[in-house]
Amino acid sequence: MVAIDAEVPEDMRGGLTTADGKPLKQALAHAQARAKRKALLLVVPLLAFILITFVMPIGQLLFRSIHNDGFSANMPQISAWFDETKAGDAPDEAAYAALVADIAAAAEARTIGVVGTRVNYELSGTRSLFTSAGRNAEDLQPPYREAMLDLNEKWGDPQLWGVMRSVSSAYSANFYLAALDLARDENGEIVRAPEDRRIYGMLFMRTLWLSALITGLCLILAYPVAHLLAVLPLAKSNLLMILVLLPFWTSLLVRTTSWMVMLQEQGVINNTLVALGLIGNESRIQMMYNQAGTIIAMTHILLPFMILPLYSVMRPINPSYVRAARSLGATSWTAFRRVYLPQTLPGIGAGALLVFILSVGYYITPALVGGASGQLISNLIAYHMQDSLNWSLAAALAALLLAGVLILYWLYDRLIGIDNLKLG
Repeated sequence: MVAIDAEVPEDMRGGLTTADGKPLKQALAHAQARAKRKALLLVVPLLAFILITFVMPIGQLLFRSIHNDGFSANMPQISAWFDETKAGDAPDEAAYAALVADIAAAAEARTIGVVGTRVNYELSGTRSLFTSAGRNAEDLQPPYREAMLDLNEKWGDPQLWGVMRSVSSAYSANFYLAALDLARDENGEIVRAPEDRRIYGMLFMRTLWLSALITGLCLILAYPVAHLLAVLPLAKSNLLMILVLLPFWTSLLVRTTSWMVMLQEQGVINNTLVALGLIGNESRIQMMYNQAGTIIAMTHILLPFMILPLYSVMRPINPSYVRAARSLGATSWTAFRRVYLPQTLPGIGAGALLVFILSVGYYITPALVGGASGQLISNLIAYHMQDSLNWSLAAALAALLLAGVLILYWLYDRLIGIDNLKLG
């Protein structure tokens, strides 16, 4: 094929042809299409990786937070009765007959524990109620209402029937309600959860507060360090930068365990203070298994994530700007506030965003050094995933945390602009 002159005007290409007789415009269109297909093939592996490792897990998390068919899939007859009646209707003999039939079938299929667990998520202490009824369902005779009440009077509790109605659908927002310390009463109305079960709101507030505090401490400590790295000669700043990066080469678990050795009552810090006579042996400071331990350890671990964005912004700043301001009569504070600080705002925003997002999702450090008062919402998510096996509630909590992070990202974009993000 004869080479096409790129300088041919657009309006003249329509009448030109290639060596094989094809219109020039059509040949150019085919060439562009081939180039696009090649570019797409190059990014397909990356798109597949993002889809498999990021999009699909988040989609599954969001689906799990509203879907749980542990009751509806194993109790079809009573679920159908709930569909045919309205909230608040008292269960009749037909309802109890359907309940007994479903319990007997679930017990035979060995899924009665799944049914009881699903109801137990909404009303504590009901799993044993279902498993016990499953062992006796085959022997029950009509009238089924009296037979069930003879087994346990709780089978006549309106609250229990209200909970069974709410879980009779595989899709439900109840886990989000539970994550916000809300619940449904026997009539289906949304009410506040009992006071002894209002723990998630407090944990969310504690997580946000501690994350904001840790972010502020990291900024206070990182700013002078980043400034020193930026103004030193390159050889010396590179040497100090190795010390900043050194924690990245050490296991997170090792660093957290080291803080446990440092902070405990018989640890290095308390022993040093006692040896110097600053505190008495009986007045050792409690810095472990509380919020103080979480704050200290997480501030140290996340500090490099604040230093690096600040350093990347400070390094290109021309020192002559501040000197010019000083020569024009500005004080050191005024020169810093009016000239230097505004130029470092992109680094401050990027570092604060990075540290805050890492803080709200941190798990290992609060679990090891935080104790009861230093636990964050991520620790409770892990508990529901690993111990209580309430994956739907864990997914709802994680989805709310994800929504909070996205809102924070949106606010950053609105106030500072994501295009100004400087991470290194």
